[in-house]
Amino acid sequence: MSPRAKAYLDLIIVSAIWGIAGPVIRFTVGYLPPAIFLTYRFAISAFVGLLLLSATKLHLPKKPGDRLKIVFYCFLNSTISLGLLFLGYQKTSALTASLLDAVFPLMVSATGVAFLHEHVTHREKLGMLIAFGGTLLVTIEPLLQRRSIPLASLQGNLLILAYLVVGVALHLLAKLIFRNASTSPAQITHLSFIIGFLTMLPLTLAFSSPSSILSSLQNVPLSAHLGVLYMALLSGTLAYTLWHRAQKTIETGEVSVFTYTYPLFAAPLAVYWLHEPITPVAIVSSLVIASGVLLAEIKKSR
Repeated sequence: MSPRAKAYLDLIIVSAIWGIAGPVIRFTVGYLPPAIFLTYRFAISAFVGLLLLSATKLHLPKKPGDRLKIVFYCFLNSTISLGLLFLGYQKTSALTASLLDAVFPLMVSATGVAFLHEHVTHREKLGMLIAFGGTLLVTIEPLLQRRSIPLASLQGNLLILAYLVVGVALHLLAKLIFRNASTSPAQITHLSFIIGFLTMLPLTLAFSSPSSILSSLQNVPLSAHLGVLYMALLSGTLAYTLWHRAQKTIETGEVSVFTYTYPLFAAPLAVYWLHEPITPVAIVSSLVIASGVLLAEIKKSR
């Protein structure tokens, strides 16, 4: 199997894991506050990471600037990125979040146009504009539904969008980091969760006492602990290692395209497991986003 084919296989596995992860997060934050959930998850992943790193020799760039870049990436990839994601899922639905995920590849393309001066056709620009229109519609859905307290859901949607913006930066930064052949994708994954735990733990302790954290963990059902294990080991250690490995092999734009498949796994779980309603606004938004994505991504036959 060629390196590119292996990268595609890695990304298919990641798509399934991360597609399922959305409903798992939404379910688990119903029992554990995001800060405690995230610290718990990082603790498990960091422990596994330390065990695996102890069995191998850690290879880091020799230049201090390159090392600092890796540390910053790991912090952004863990505490900042996942912190926004977990806070967002606490306030919005898994179905809405999966719809917002669908515009991520277009955000990567738009960033390439804005900062890397990449060329896009008028057709692609129109598709991006339509897709972003659908994103705006699903973002402000809580206001359109005239709920008594719509701000929580609106804040959740904005947090998910902020997570996607950070994700764009991570895509570009990862490509720069993995140009160094000595940098192992697996080691970057382990370092991300170790740094995530070291930075998240003080934040959690600043707002929650150790006794309250222990009480929260003791009083949740087994299903919530299984949700944390899924996020730590499958969605964390395994999926991020595969994702980083693909980032090192193929182009950033190709990696981001696999985000389109997340709703295929997230939507059925959101509806049938979490019993989230499919609203008229969600249907219209998904059609608008899908139309824009198809227009932007499907190339004209030559």
